[in-house]
Amino acid sequence: MNNSEKTFTVNDLKDWSTINEQFDVPALLSVFGNPVEHSLSPQLHNPALNFCGIKSQYVKIKVPEDQFPEALNLIKENGFYGTNCTVPLKFEAINACDSVDDSARRMGAVNTVRFEDGKSLGSNSDGPGLVRAIREEFSIDLSDLRVMILGAGGGAGRAVAIQCAIEEVERLVLVNRTEEKVKPVYDEVSKDLKEKHIHSSPSRLKMTGWSKLELEEELGDTDLIINASSLGMKNSDPELIPTGLLQPHHLVYDMVYSPRKTKLIRNAISTGARSANGISMLLHQGAISFETWFNREAPINEMRKGLNDALKD
Repeated sequence: MNNSEKTFTVNDLKDWSTINEQFDVPALLSVFGNPVEHSLSPQLHNPALNFCGIKSQYVKIKVPEDQFPEALNLIKENGFYGTNCTVPLKFEAINACDSVDDSARRMGAVNTVRFEDGKSLGSNSDGPGLVRAIREEFSIDLSDLRVMILGAGGGAGRAVAIQCAIEEVERLVLVNRTEEKVKPVYDEVSKDLKEKHIHSSPSRLKMTGWSKLELEEELGDTDLIINASSLGMKNSDPELIPTGLLQPHHLVYDMVYSPRKTKLIRNAISTGARSANGISMLLHQGAISFETWFNREAPINEMRKGLNDALKD
């Protein structure tokens, strides 16, 4: 097992200098998660580090939620550049970091931590990664689109909604099965969108349920549909958009990337709509993390190749 596949623990961090002595190149970057075993981040970042001649490698570290502050302090003491954080640790990082930037605080999640002058600085590359992914996949800026977010009440949905608000998209529709989960997201993004109407009708910001009738009412005034829920990973998952509602003019972005062709994407293809999965967002959020740590442009082609090699069947 190579170091990209191996998972380390918080206990390992307590004697990290000894572990690093066993490596050809020291491990000074990581992803914290629980679980973290299936993270593809090492396969994304290690080719970039190698290409740029940075004498470091990136590893996976399993960190229980209650040990997050300790783990963060240990990697700082061991000279790490920083770390990524997966769910649920993105939420723990908000409180554990010495400083968190405004967009990450609004999203309620940190996925990138860097160290500077002995301080831990938190940011979130998920939203900006989505912006780059949409531009790459569809050759259009997110800010120019009328966007519908499926599963807007979850953690990923909140991050996407807030990025859409930051970009001041043309229109934003928040779709969720339960209103109480999406209402806080609606209230947050209304600061950016609701008071700056571009369209008199339909309204620029809406929240709605997930029924066929409710979706049908909104899809005529939607350009881009983003699935921010985890639905689609299993064949048994329900249909996200009922058959017949998707139109050829729609752009469909499914943040799920395994399987590569989810039911939603297959539905889009059969309709003639353009579609893409979440691999490009995974790639670009990783590139932004790299840029955060090293203040240099990420080698996107090397990162893309590493990711694609890791995802080969």
